[in-house]
Amino acid sequence: MRRGYRSLLEAEPDLVVCGEAGGAAAALSGILESRPDLVITDVTLEDGGGIELIRDLRERRPELPILVVSMHDEMLYAERALRAGARGYVMKGETDADLVLTVRTLLAGGLHLSPRMQRRALEQLAGRAAPTGQPAESALADRELEVFELLGRGFSTREVAEALHVSPKTVETYRGRIKDKLGLKDSAELLHRAVRYAQERGLV
Repeated sequence: MRRGYRSLLEAEPDLVVCGEAGGAAAALSGILESRPDLVITDVTLEDGGGIELIRDLRERRPELPILVVSMHDEMLYAERALRAGARGYVMKGETDADLVLTVRTLLAGGLHLSPRMQRRALEQLAGRAAPTGQPAESALADRELEVFELLGRGFSTREVAEALHVSPKTVETYRGRIKDKLGLKDSAELLHRAVRYAQERGLV
């Protein structure tokens, strides 16, 4: 996917891709070193830290426009990305022309939300969002949602800790909070819910 974006953007005479990375830690290091004019990321990275990356970049380079190109078509993710500091949110699968136009919009100082996400936002504001029988994952804090996603992708507690650069004990604390917020009785229910969540969103 990254290779496709690189080819698309470098086909434009005035755009150059100066680097790429799969995880948040490597991305942050590379961005601070190369100092690009714009960053393209997803909220779900190899180490789960997409929102944290956006927040870190906003603190260190507040003028840097960040575009999220995501597989997630839920307002939950768009809202969190924009609140963290992203200036654009579009879906993977947008046409090449639309993606290039969005990049240029952000470089010119604008904001952009894909038409699909605009419709979702209007439906939510109009009260048409589908109700659920269980507490929604929107109740989770950003870090809790990252832990939840990684568990759903098959990461062990230790692997989650390594990916997010925290201790296993901290991950256990997050697991407990997630269970409380989602009304889950035990670790088995937590893992079942996390795996189902990841599968429904194409994360595994």
